[in-house]
Amino acid sequence: MAAGIRIPFPPAAQTGPGWELLLAEWRRLGIADSVECLEENGKLLRLAEPCAREWMPGHDTLGLAETLKLEVCHQEDDLLREIWLTLLNCPVLLEYPSAEELLAAVRIRRNIVRNAGRTLLNFHTSAIERPQDCWHYSEATGFVLNPGSSLIDSLKKACQPEEGGQWYAFSCNRATEYVVLLAIAEEARASHPELLRQLQAQWEKKAISYEQFQDLFLNELASLEEPLPMHYYVPGDRVWFRNPDSHSSDVRGFEGSWVFYLGGGKFVNFWKRDRPFDLLSKCVEIYHWRHATFRDAQGELQLDENIVDQHVAETLKSPEETACIYERMHRFRDGRGVYAEGGCMDATRELPKFVLPPHSDLIRELRALA
Repeated sequence: MAAGIRIPFPPAAQTGPGWELLLAEWRRLGIADSVECLEENGKLLRLAEPCAREWMPGHDTLGLAETLKLEVCHQEDDLLREIWLTLLNCPVLLEYPSAEELLAAVRIRRNIVRNAGRTLLNFHTSAIERPQDCWHYSEATGFVLNPGSSLIDSLKKACQPEEGGQWYAFSCNRATEYVVLLAIAEEARASHPELLRQLQAQWEKKAISYEQFQDLFLNELASLEEPLPMHYYVPGDRVWFRNPDSHSSDVRGFEGSWVFYLGGGKFVNFWKRDRPFDLLSKCVEIYHWRHATFRDAQGELQLDENIVDQHVAETLKSPEETACIYERMHRFRDGRGVYAEGGCMDATRELPKFVLPPHSDLIRELRALA
């Protein structure tokens, strides 16, 4: 089965500007010799087989940074290397309409990782809270921009507090939406100004969120029926970890956890940005949600995260208990509405849609909303 990345270069474009841009970037990063290029309805790009076997056996990308000694948290070029190498080793075919669109997709992933790592928020599923100098709220519109407020600056102010600054209340789903929106807006500012204008205009009148945001901005890769390899992650992936416990998943906001993969085996922690999760700690955290539920004075089911932290700390002291919990959670999740033998692991990943003209469905859909 074809895997990797396909770009429909016409024969006349063998040495055209798009191809030269890709080669120049791979050479700059020192990975050009690891890229295999086949002629198959354009160019089929993938990681050379010996590199794939040695660096990502079974498409397991979690240890790539350690294997190649990449400092993805501190060196932007190392982050770009991990993005490129994991994308080129994608087990299902990724199709991009142009080299420029592929380069933009990589930059957006870099932006996602960079902004996700700077995000620091208070977890809350119902609080209504943003910086009042740039945002205002109504039930009809959600949070929209104040007149004269920049979308990019306002998103950063809401999500990336300065030292000692206020942390604003977010759910994990909304946090991921803001990070994706910011990453796309930053790319649009550089490569598609009209898209940025459309995004600005949209958030001046009505926010896009939940299923509408997912449909408009993101594509889902793979499915429960045809899953990705469990440990295949590309930096910038939006990832869902499901709560497989039927009782605690009834607590609003604890149905699961939306995060981003940051590279280097780490997943973002929006609430403690200096303590990102690895896969083990994420599984153990979600497992212990079941041990921290209670009813409030109104009889509503709630969850005490301090109790979760206590259980996690105790579990991690015991290798045997940790291994047992990890085995239970480290399974593909069940389908919607099913709570059986599935774990917290999702079969799919979510990635932003195309942004550059003339292939950007996003700008067409924003215009249709207007």
